[in-house]
Amino acid sequence: MTTIKPLKVNGVSFVAARDSITDIHIKPVVNINANYAAIMPYGFFRDMDNPKIIYNTDRQWFGESKPGAKQYIEALRNQGIKVMMKPHIWIGRGTFTGHVKMSSKEKWKEFEASYTGFILEFAVLAQETNAEILCIGTELEQFVVNRPEYWNDLIKEIKKVYKGKLTYAANWDEFKRTPFWGQLDYIGVDAYFPVSDSQTPTVEECLDGWMEHKTVINEVSKQFNKPVLFTEFGYRSVDFSGKEPWKSDRYKDPANFNAQNNTTKALFETFWEEDWFAGGFIWKWFHNHEKSGGENDNQFTPQNKPVEAIIKDYYSRY
Repeated sequence: MTTIKPLKVNGVSFVAARDSITDIHIKPVVNINANYAAIMPYGFFRDMDNPKIIYNTDRQWFGESKPGAKQYIEALRNQGIKVMMKPHIWIGRGTFTGHVKMSSKEKWKEFEASYTGFILEFAVLAQETNAEILCIGTELEQFVVNRPEYWNDLIKEIKKVYKGKLTYAANWDEFKRTPFWGQLDYIGVDAYFPVSDSQTPTVEECLDGWMEHKTVINEVSKQFNKPVLFTEFGYRSVDFSGKEPWKSDRYKDPANFNAQNNTTKALFETFWEEDWFAGGFIWKWFHNHEKSGGENDNQFTPQNKPVEAIIKDYYSRY
């Protein structure tokens, strides 16, 4: 008797662009056997003293806006690609979102009101476009830790307007402490776990490096009886790619494709066979495929690199 494997979320994190997209931009997504794309509209605020989130402005790129997100979803849907709506916020001077912490109760209330408006607007759009998944926040640890009741209320408000599946994108070192997994459908993790200190890690080293992390991830899954979704995963094509995978600084070191290949293979081998694991979204995928990535690129994108074929292969299996 043949066992039918459960379908995984084989996703790409589809980066917002200046312009609308067409089938030409989506064909490369289909070609790697992806079945999901994360659409990432953006809101911005200046600093902790000015926490009003600005979004849907003419100054933004089209893909970062509400009309852009809608157009992207409709274009992807036409090619059979399902969608996770994943709004992001960006803070002035590149402050890490996980450190967002207001100085007073008044500032918290101001920020919360703004964040609620931001998320609910995209929750409504997710419902209108039948997006399969909505991610209610990305790497907001101090916001979550300091204001748990706000998040409980926010989830209730979201459920009034959006009827699909819900997740939250917790950073790799945050998800163990996220208190509201029981109210969501997926335990979402941005999976930048350190797995090897080697300059060019081997697959075997990375498999060993995953063992302890995997145990903890599985324990959280069991605790809440929820599947785990890697809301982001991926590695740079650079030396020491498995050491601090969250780093995205720009420098001119030569690309190391073997490092990216081996870390990526090990992640697939560790998780994609597990029935408690729902899948994930590769970080990151640009619309202009022919101009993205390539032999001199040491950043995350797998485009036009050897790892693209590895992703295509694993995505074809599930």
